[in-house]
Amino acid sequence: MATQPDVDAPRQVPVRERRASNPVTWVRSGGLTKLLFALPLIFVFTIFSWLPIARSVIMSFQKTNLITSQWVGLDNFVAVLRDPLLGTAIANTGYFALLALVMGFPIPIIMAVLMSEVRRGKGLYSALAYLPVVIPPVVAVLLWKVFYDASPQGVFNTLLGYVGIPPQPFLQSQTQAMPALVIEATWAAAGGSIIIYLAALLIVPPELYDAAEVDGAGIWRKIWHVTLPQMRGVIFVMLILQVLATAQVFLEPYLFTGGGPVHATTTILLLIYNYAFKNSLGGNYGMATALSVMLAIFLALLSWVYFRLTNRWSTS
Repeated sequence: MATQPDVDAPRQVPVRERRASNPVTWVRSGGLTKLLFALPLIFVFTIFSWLPIARSVIMSFQKTNLITSQWVGLDNFVAVLRDPLLGTAIANTGYFALLALVMGFPIPIIMAVLMSEVRRGKGLYSALAYLPVVIPPVVAVLLWKVFYDASPQGVFNTLLGYVGIPPQPFLQSQTQAMPALVIEATWAAAGGSIIIYLAALLIVPPELYDAAEVDGAGIWRKIWHVTLPQMRGVIFVMLILQVLATAQVFLEPYLFTGGGPVHATTTILLLIYNYAFKNSLGGNYGMATALSVMLAIFLALLSWVYFRLTNRWSTS
């Protein structure tokens, strides 16, 4: 005869082990060993990352030549905001970022998708696409500066002459200089993005393409309804990384035009460089670090807002 279970008996609830807050228990559980292993990393990270950041924030409130310092409060920030070149630098940086998004962001995605459809020679195409990344950036800029030679014997002007277009003053024109810089920057950076997108395409389940093909979808419908939705998390991350990179563009304006012609390519980082090293002997490091801090705060807020807005889209 089956016995009736005792309904009045207390239910046994498993007791979770609480994390011991006792220092002795923490040491016995290996906490001290973990801390000892982490100390070299913490030390290196503090010396080479957090300490320079803290020093830069302090310098933004000082008038300093890196030897002697004088506390000036918010004077550096006021001087930066009153600089008439600040608005020009912000507009030029925004223009560069916009052109880079329009011209440079879709190209790596399109090339990665096309290369993923290639049956043979995919490794060769990947190597050729990544080749510009291997070239040192300074060498690449100086090489393209030769290509942009405004004389009729220039490489690009020679090619334009074959189709009846007169020689163009690429880097000497206020309207053509910034697009010329963006074209070179896109060429130099596209290879890395292509490799990342190719890796992201490997995680797309082949069954989705088979199902789309059964439904009669062509290549473009499969890309639009299968490939891009599956890659949207990577695309969103690459988008904000490109925005952050273009907002800190320095090498191309510095080597190509030096900010000219007539400040048409003066960007925020180039303005920071001019504050620190070009304005006067010793440089105005206080204004340079003040503008750097302002740029860092803006980019941090932009990243936070961007990830808050795209978190649901990238995971849904």
